[in-house]
Amino acid sequence: MTTPKHSSLATIALILGGVAIGITEFVTMGLLPQIAGGVGVDIPTAGHAISAYAVGVVIGAPVLAAWGASKPRKGLLLGLVVAIIVGNVLSALAPGYGSLVGARVLAGLPHGAYFGVATLVAIDLAPAGQAGRAVGRVMLGIPIANVAGVPLVTWMGQAIGWRSAYWFVAVVALGALAMIAVFVPRIVQADANSVMQELRAFGSMQVALTFIAGSIGFGGMFAMYSYVAPLITEIAGQPERFVPVALFAFGLGGIVGNTIGGRMSNWSVLRTIVIASVGMSVVLVVLALVATWFVAAVLFVFIASLVAAILAVGVMMRLITVANSAKTLGAASAHASLNIANAVGAWLGGIVIARGYGYAAPSLVGAVLALGGLVVFGLSILFHKREQVAMDVTS
Repeated sequence: MTTPKHSSLATIALILGGVAIGITEFVTMGLLPQIAGGVGVDIPTAGHAISAYAVGVVIGAPVLAAWGASKPRKGLLLGLVVAIIVGNVLSALAPGYGSLVGARVLAGLPHGAYFGVATLVAIDLAPAGQAGRAVGRVMLGIPIANVAGVPLVTWMGQAIGWRSAYWFVAVVALGALAMIAVFVPRIVQADANSVMQELRAFGSMQVALTFIAGSIGFGGMFAMYSYVAPLITEIAGQPERFVPVALFAFGLGGIVGNTIGGRMSNWSVLRTIVIASVGMSVVLVVLALVATWFVAAVLFVFIASLVAAILAVGVMMRLITVANSAKTLGAASAHASLNIANAVGAWLGGIVIARGYGYAAPSLVGAVLALGGLVVFGLSILFHKREQVAMDVTS
């Protein structure tokens, strides 16, 4: 029997693993000049290390989740954290560009599967009716990393070398490994699936539409966030030292949004996704209009992150629900969806900048993406209602 104290410590252990993932995902962006110099390439080429990590997430989420669905969740969690440690140690030791890119792919592989399994463990440990809040708590790892871990580790990497950043992540993950081993209980899975059962259960229209909606809609946030630094320096007219203020606001918004998103998802997952999608579109338009004022820009970066976090929790809960018995794969694939959104949003934002529309334009692109995701999700709701009507007719 898990006591409330041990349940809290188990949740902290799961969050700590998420912090390690959040740092390793985002710290590379702040250390690109140092990494480029360290492996002997230019900065755009070094940026491929960021893409390599995202590729690892997109590949690893469905593959590892499907493979691990029949495995005990605690053992699977421990194995995934070990993989995080190994990927970051190899990143720190990489002698050149090619080996670094390969190491970043490996580091990204356990990302989605970790959050998928950690989410299901947190739901198992939560009181009845509190699944949404449990998901929101586990998702706190990434915004906590953005508020505290990424700025600290970026500074450390600039001061004593970029390799120290990945060593730091490995140490944090090692702490998570120890806490998971001690505090996360072994949970009996009565509904464990084989790989083929997991994949069959996952292959539904509702899952596909929700996955696509997340990949498009959440791209709205990444279209803005990928270019937040020049938004502050070029549009708001502030020196570079003010960029961390916007990054801190972004991380803080994620923490608040995860908490609100958990509560809203307990109320209604469908309404949460609709409200968050509409809200993100509106907020990004306003951000583009007020970005010349620094305080307003930072405020709306905070609100955009808050709304995006609510959407992320809603999409995660929706995928877990519509995946039916393939809950591990459904939860993990939410993070694959977010990483596709990362690539789509950054790419489209870069296109409008390259065509001369300025650094506020990606926020407008983001608003369109948020509405696009909502349209796809609307189709999901429409098919859902038709399925319910058909079931009522045949019953």
